[in-house]
Amino acid sequence: MNAALIIAGGSGKRMGHDIPKQFIKIEGKPIIIYTLEAFEQHPGIDAIEVVCLDGWQEILLAYAEKFGISKLKWVVTGGGFAQESIKNGVFGLRDKLSDDDIVIVHDGIRPMVDDDVLTDVIVKCGKYGNAVTSLPYNEQIFVKQDEETTRQYIPRDTLRRVQTPQAYRYGLLYDSYKRAFEEKIGISESSYTNTMMVDLGETLYFAAGSDKNIKLTTQDDLELFRALMRIKGM
Repeated sequence: MNAALIIAGGSGKRMGHDIPKQFIKIEGKPIIIYTLEAFEQHPGIDAIEVVCLDGWQEILLAYAEKFGISKLKWVVTGGGFAQESIKNGVFGLRDKLSDDDIVIVHDGIRPMVDDDVLTDVIVKCGKYGNAVTSLPYNEQIFVKQDEETTRQYIPRDTLRRVQTPQAYRYGLLYDSYKRAFEEKIGISESSYTNTMMVDLGETLYFAAGSDKNIKLTTQDDLELFRALMRIKGM
């Protein structure tokens, strides 16, 4: 089984709205539904679990029914920060998946994930046991000497930008989150599954990414999303 684990547990304070950003409506449809539709329509996805902000579970289920998200099988409550939310989702699948099943972790506020990106991350995970979508880094990165100067840069050909979706064999994912929370490794507020895996000593494998796969965190991001939808004729 290939199961999507969609993270929609954030409150979205940076967006400046009075509702969580994943529930903001664009052209009459919540952002989270655009994301879920990408997984609903992909033939390689068998089931969906959403980690939802507490108090919004029933609203999510109502939207899923309205917009025909039939692959949504489970909703669990989010945590206080991203890693805790993902852990809740991973642990919530314990009696539902086998160790060899694939879990595709994805941000609920990345609604423009392409079929090709999803396909590649699933295929690479099936081959290697994990896969993270990635892109070249096209800007120059300099290291601060102090607040005003620098004398050091990082060659950009040594860097990759990593996004979600990320895919992992379920047994690896469950064991890794269990160990990480027991040993307090890779679970800071700035951490995510990919950084935690590296902190735990895992080698990660790159899959194809897309510049259109934007994360909606600010008002400018919403405007870019609207523009991309117009281009795609959505």
